Amino acid sequence: MNIPIPPEGTAERWAYEYVTSESLAHKLAPPPVPAGWEEAAPARRIERPGRPSSLVIVKRARKSPGPDAIRDPARRAELVHTFLHHELQAAELMAWALLAFPEAPQAFKKGLLQIAGDEIRHMAMYARYMEGLGHAFGEFPVRDWFWERVPRSTSPAHFAAVMGMGLEGGNLDHTVRFAERFRAIGDEEGARIQEIVCAEEVPHVAFGLRWFRRFTEGLDFEAWRAHLPEPLSPMVMRGSPLNRADRIRAGFPEPFLQELDKWAPR
Repeated sequence: MNIPIPPEGTAERWAYEYVTSESLAHKLAPPPVPAGWEEAAPARRIERPGRPSSLVIVKRARKSPGPDAIRDPARRAELVHTFLHHELQAAELMAWALLAFPEAPQAFKKGLLQIAGDEIRHMAMYARYMEGLGHAFGEFPVRDWFWERVPRSTSPAHFAAVMGMGLEGGNLDHTVRFAERFRAIGDEEGARIQEIVCAEEVPHVAFGLRWFRRFTEGLDFEAWRAHLPEPLSPMVMRGSPLNRADRIRAGFPEPFLQELDKWAPR
């Protein structure tokens, strides 16, 4: 069944065009979000995002370069290219959730748009950094890993669990680790960008925690784990070590973090 495209001048139309556009220029610098909202919007679950033919999509990503390998500017650019693509998928999936869950509170959907705007700004920072290394987005293959999993979310609570608490929570751990790695090789600009992204992800994680608590009336570790779409598990929602300071700042209770840190598959 064909679901109609959202009407022009609505946030839903902006979200639809952002997800489905095949233009990298549009992904990196979309127009402002309209103030209007669609009345009685139907659920629109877009299966895959628009991708230009120049962007090579692979099923298995190349292994990330280690601390010494990123001394090579080309490998560093390749790593940041992956970070940029993660931000792109996050922005697209915020727009996806707005369309997939029209029954969600408008405050939730407005928050999704604000977060998408932050992710797009992070993309621009990464793109400028890569340009300084002599590279551009689209030069390396990418994997739509988030898109392979996150759209299995069946409710706003599932989405808050996997994106806000899960993947963005994990990014609090990863950005600290990579900031240290960039600084260790004398790349202060790369380290600074990681620290900016980390600081701005804290409110995103807080958003996910707040809405998960509201949707489920609690913040129980096992309830959260049960809301992760298969085959996702806590293993891919954390870095090593946990960035406890920023996770607590975002609102994670210490007992939850203890459970997350020690969790292992049976």
